[in-house]
Amino acid sequence: MMLVGIVLGMVVGLVLGLTGAGGSIVAVPLLMAAFGWTLPQAAPVALLAVAASAALGAYTAWRRSYLRYRAATLMGLTGSLTAPLGLAAARWLPTSTLSLVFAGVMAVVSIRMWRQAALRPAEAQVVRAIVSGEGPPASGHLCRLDAATGRLVWTPLTAIVIGAIGAVTGLLSGLLGVGGGFVIVPALRATTPLSMQSAIATSLMTIAVVAGITVLWAALQGPGLPWPAAAPFAGGALGGMLLGRRLAPRLASAQLERSFAAFMLLIAAGLAGHAAGLW
Repeated sequence: MMLVGIVLGMVVGLVLGLTGAGGSIVAVPLLMAAFGWTLPQAAPVALLAVAASAALGAYTAWRRSYLRYRAATLMGLTGSLTAPLGLAAARWLPTSTLSLVFAGVMAVVSIRMWRQAALRPAEAQVVRAIVSGEGPPASGHLCRLDAATGRLVWTPLTAIVIGAIGAVTGLLSGLLGVGGGFVIVPALRATTPLSMQSAIATSLMTIAVVAGITVLWAALQGPGLPWPAAAPFAGGALGGMLLGRRLAPRLASAQLERSFAAFMLLIAAGLAGHAAGLW
């Protein structure tokens, strides 16, 4: 079990390091297939690896001054409040329903990733954990930045918007065991003028906080984590993420995004078919 956990963790971490997205969303189906777990059993273990990897990425971003820690803290707090609701819903909903919802989320993420790579090939690499280069400027944001400091200008509307993003992230983390970066990054980019680097860095800290607290809640309310598999899985994910970030600059980012999007779509189809009893 230990060796299998390390190998699976390396795969998940490698995906996260190469693409900056999708590592957490493939962790759950991999754990379900390898160990025969249900989604509620696999989700906390997947989140443990996600929390560790995101914390490492957030630390790196903080050293480079990309991290907007006040926004990440607020999103982490609101996400921590809604994560238990997601955990409760996961215990209440039938396993087949959860699997179908998870497959739907995977399909949405894969389609979005494919479109991003196809429509913006020059910017495809910005979905990775920490990237070089800025996304295109946007207008009409609900929140503003201080031109002198590059930090968010905190108003009641800013607090509501940032808090709402965190609340949705926490709910998804508890319900499906996903990190939520595919929600946080585009939401921050749509509602704030933050650069892509800052949005991803802030997302990583939020994911680390929400995923970590969700794992704690799951451990307190359930039978506890299967540490013989969980610890090697988390360790493998850390190693895989570091390796992926070293390899990423050497690979064609747009083709990488498309390949991974197609891979996720196949997994989503298989998971949905199994949940529907087709095989």
